[in-house]
Amino acid sequence: MRNAPVTYTPIGVIHTPFPEPRGAPIQPVAGQGVRGIIKLDPQYVPALKDLDGFSHIVLLYHLHRAQGYELQVTPFLDTVKRGLFATRAPRRPNPIGLSIVRLERIEGARLYILDVDIVDGTPLLDIKPYVPAFLAASEYRVGWLTGKDNDAAAAHADTRFLPGPPESS
Repeated sequence: MRNAPVTYTPIGVIHTPFPEPRGAPIQPVAGQGVRGIIKLDPQYVPALKDLDGFSHIVLLYHLHRAQGYELQVTPFLDTVKRGLFATRAPRRPNPIGLSIVRLERIEGARLYILDVDIVDGTPLLDIKPYVPAFLAASEYRVGWLTGKDNDAAAAHADTRFLPGPPESS
């Protein structure tokens, strides 16, 4: 089942202290306190009205450094191959990233953010306000991550999802 291609135009660029994927935090929880700046295309500045009332924002972005994908991968925090869709691995059929970050302030077309786990120069596709009540699940399971999910706070990327041979253990 193939549909017509879907095309997005970035609305800005995310700048961070991470020039490459290796060494970057693998989730925002591992990027606590890390600062970043979003440089939004000036045409979108009117769309920022009222966003400063939110403490956190959801960023949707293009994982521009990801190339190709495999249907089963050995994810960060594990040593067992898992189905791609049961992971948050960056190499995907549609390399779209999602992060919830703290919004520190907005100055014109610049958004100053905290808790960043994104590679420098990442094209930004969309911004949404984070509203916990909209996303709250009263009951949930975390599958193979049970007992490992707390390890994400200290985890940083290696080379396993970059082009070339996988990193050896």
